[in-house]
Amino acid sequence: MIDISQFENKKMALYTLGCRLNFAETSTIGRQLVEAGFHKVKAGEKADVCVINTCTVTDLADKKSRQAIHRLIRQHPTAFIVVTGCYAQLKPEEVSLLEGVDLVLGANEKFDILQYLNSLEKKSEADIQHVNSKNIDVFSPSLSHEDRTRFFLKVQDGCDYQCSYCTIPLARGKSRNGTILNIVTLAQQAAAEGAKEIVLTGVNIGDFGKSTNESFFDLVHALDNVEGIVRYRIGSIEPNLLTNEIIDFVANSKRFAPHFHIPLQSGNNNMLALMRRRYQRELFEEKVLNIKKLLPDAFIGVDVIVGMHGETGEDFEDAYQFIQRLPISQLHVFTYSERLNTKALEIEYHVSPDERKQRSERLHVLSDQKLKDFYLQHSHQSGYVLWEAAHKGTLMTGFTENYIHVAAPYDKAKINTIEQITLINYTDSLTDNGWIGFQLSK
Repeated sequence: MIDISQFENKKMALYTLGCRLNFAETSTIGRQLVEAGFHKVKAGEKADVCVINTCTVTDLADKKSRQAIHRLIRQHPTAFIVVTGCYAQLKPEEVSLLEGVDLVLGANEKFDILQYLNSLEKKSEADIQHVNSKNIDVFSPSLSHEDRTRFFLKVQDGCDYQCSYCTIPLARGKSRNGTILNIVTLAQQAAAEGAKEIVLTGVNIGDFGKSTNESFFDLVHALDNVEGIVRYRIGSIEPNLLTNEIIDFVANSKRFAPHFHIPLQSGNNNMLALMRRRYQRELFEEKVLNIKKLLPDAFIGVDVIVGMHGETGEDFEDAYQFIQRLPISQLHVFTYSERLNTKALEIEYHVSPDERKQRSERLHVLSDQKLKDFYLQHSHQSGYVLWEAAHKGTLMTGFTENYIHVAAPYDKAKINTIEQITLINYTDSLTDNGWIGFQLSK
């Protein structure tokens, strides 16, 4: 255990890249440090310990992780620098060679951070605490909120799928989860801390229960009965694991929001086979249409990858036409990036970087149009918005139950409250980052 008397101010800085799961896990690490006497660093202060939780889903994610590490080292030159997360798990030697890094923690070790922090002295070579991915078998429950109004609850980790483009099974290990009892206890803790909304997170949350002989359907049933939580969102669920039973349940639930995030990855069956996905597009379409039949106002977000090895121009056009006709709300477009130790590298046909970019741009334009159409369909309808703590200048923002973005004049008293509103004054420039939404007047 760390001797916190070494640290003069006991200040920590935490930085997270990547998915909601990473944010939940960073929060758990932060709580451990707080319990050991640390305090979050304020603007302008120098930290004693910096923890960077990294991502490695693409080459760009690797680059952003390195940039964040360098930036934290510049901002806190005397701090003890700890790097963890998927980039650290898959490329520990590469991370350890970055000047200024003191400690690299693998997936199993990240939640034992206190036992590894044993010196304030900067190291000439980073200490690597890293295990082979086959041994990543520990499930550590995590609950995150920090400055966020929404809480992120980790219910599952790892993945047993072997998609040809993906390194997540190597970075996260095999599928595993907490028990329903433990997850419900964390939800009750969140409610006691004032949570109004919880997002369920994991790598493959539909696979929940494999390690405890339970099921995701059993979990959502149990969570629906936790008093104090106004609504839950299902973070992301594979189409082959999104059963009609789950869709029916959400349609009649007391607390689960009409909001689904479903990875498609490609709308072309040839590519789905090359990607080693566990469904064809007909199943995906069936799920989307069933959602819209039972929940016409539901928001449906969809993940898509473009430019993977093997994707011909004809494959992309076929996928584009399929996605265009689907009644979905928004796309999350990922440009394919070659990853070591993946089967996709064995596919001979390669898509040029310029062509990948063009395909990505076309899908981004399609996504923007679908989101605008979805919003306009709900113009002048009522909804319930959860106002968030973060605000842009004179505006505060929040989301309705079906994930429509809303802004209104900032009012501190409204933070973390739910208000019934009417969706009026649609705008294409709600905030500086280009999000669209509805701007309410006083």
